[in-house]
Amino acid sequence: MNALYVADGAPPSLPGITEAAPTLDWWLLAPYLVVFGAGVLAVLFEAFVPKRSLRPVQITVAAAALIAAFTLIVLQVETVGAGGAMIAGGVLAVDGTVLFLQGTIAVLALVSLMLIAERRDGRDAFSAQAATVPGSEEERRHILAGSQHTEVYPLVLFAVLGMLMFPAANDFLTMFIALEVMSLPLYLLCALARRRRLFSQEAAVKYFLLGAFSSAFFLFGIAMVYGYAGSVNFAAIRAAVESGGAEIFAQGDGEPLLIMGIGLVAIGLLFKVGAVPFHNWKPDVYQGAPTPITALMASCTLVAAFGALLRVFFVPFGGSVEIWEPMLWTVAILTMVVAAFIAVTQRDVKRLLAYSSVVHAGFILTAVIASSTEGLAGAMFYLAAYGFTTLGAFAIVTLVRTRDGGQELGDLDGWAGLGRRSPGLALALSLFLLAFAGIPLTSGFIGKFAVFEAAVAAGATPLVVVGVLSSAVTAFFYVRIIVVMFFRDSEGEGPTVARAGVLTGGVITVGVAATLALGIFPGPVLDNLLPSSETGGEPAAVMIYQVTDGGRPTDFSTVSDPGVALDLHSGSDTVASRIMFMC
Repeated sequence: MNALYVADGAPPSLPGITEAAPTLDWWLLAPYLVVFGAGVLAVLFEAFVPKRSLRPVQITVAAAALIAAFTLIVLQVETVGAGGAMIAGGVLAVDGTVLFLQGTIAVLALVSLMLIAERRDGRDAFSAQAATVPGSEEERRHILAGSQHTEVYPLVLFAVLGMLMFPAANDFLTMFIALEVMSLPLYLLCALARRRRLFSQEAAVKYFLLGAFSSAFFLFGIAMVYGYAGSVNFAAIRAAVESGGAEIFAQGDGEPLLIMGIGLVAIGLLFKVGAVPFHNWKPDVYQGAPTPITALMASCTLVAAFGALLRVFFVPFGGSVEIWEPMLWTVAILTMVVAAFIAVTQRDVKRLLAYSSVVHAGFILTAVIASSTEGLAGAMFYLAAYGFTTLGAFAIVTLVRTRDGGQELGDLDGWAGLGRRSPGLALALSLFLLAFAGIPLTSGFIGKFAVFEAAVAAGATPLVVVGVLSSAVTAFFYVRIIVVMFFRDSEGEGPTVARAGVLTGGVITVGVAATLALGIFPGPVLDNLLPSSETGGEPAAVMIYQVTDGGRPTDFSTVSDPGVALDLHSGSDTVASRIMFMC
């Protein structure tokens, strides 16, 4: 095939095409490379390491990778500084906000790994052989032989890699790739429950099908935004939004494309956070998946999804608040109200915690709607606090069993008498439930106060009123669990409590310590998240320098301009100090 040339014989100049390789900052890429390399190494171990020693090797590799990734993220804080940086040709962004979210994901994933690695009576939470028909003779032979799914650990590592990339993506194509890298391993992990196999597989199929639909909506939204802005890069999209679209829309007739793009992209992201009306997958998946995987999704996936949501609505869509704000108002109100009232009717503990997660997603959405630096900081604190609390709660769920000591006890009525049978466990769960309800001196109270205060400062007081009323409704079913555990007599011998191993006990201990520490002493965290008082309630347009001029960050004079990195140093008047004064 002959190449086409213009009249003068010179080859055509194609915009966006370059033959130069991008400059790679290996130091800033190190956390991704460590997790990815460990995942690839774990896959090779599956093929070459003897089965008898494979499990401890896989656990060691996964734990070492997560610890190394967290250490690198901490060390990068000083390197990046307040200005932030872009890496890998500008497809990934790194700044204080991204590093905080990534560090939170790494720690929560490490704690989740402790639950995943726990074994009781020589068995873990995963099926002996997922490829066999549930209840078949072949499955029975695998169970008797002690077969185990050690490929769980590389799948977890690949999922964590996607989670680390999701909030750091600097263009929509990278974000879509991160979304799929995060989601595909989770679809598989949800189908690997040792008990109630068919239910677990059904949950995985539901998650996969609905997740595929949401990804399709997300991809269609990207196409619409590309048609409007002529680019998938966040900085270019932000510039197009502020200028009325690409050059072909000089008459201002491209706004329908932008509206459809924002709506479709929002569907894909709101599905991942579990907001109403895109929440229907959560109760079934949380109930059917192995509980350690449920804990991983309820903590790490939520942090990653909200990190991506914050980046998308604060950066590329930050100049079109008047378009998406009414939509998020509606979704937030529906999420808080509908999920709260449905949760009251639930009798299964894991389904109840799933609807609780939906309600909390509505609370965090109030911080997104605030569109301020205070709202961003409040959301970051809320995500970290909620992650530790929910991990502790699901760790306790793994210990409460039916009377024969077999599968986990889901029916809430069966938890009657747990306070007398295992008072320490019941007290720990009560603390987590009170934190979910937002009771003072717990991390949940501080998180709700931070996001609600940011919403009030942004003029979203009606939304906060709805949030407070929803909190009152959710407090009812949290307290109901406490009443069942301590003040209701059990039928017969009551629930069986499995002995907490070192790993599960460690997860509960970490959850209790974090819930109390962030509730009683929130200042050290909040003081390093909130911006200075100079920014006030102005829109937080950015989490990093998003616009460059010849490779160098452009100097912007106000926080509402694209490209201003979030200042992570607090002034004297902070939310933390006001909360402590109230308490």
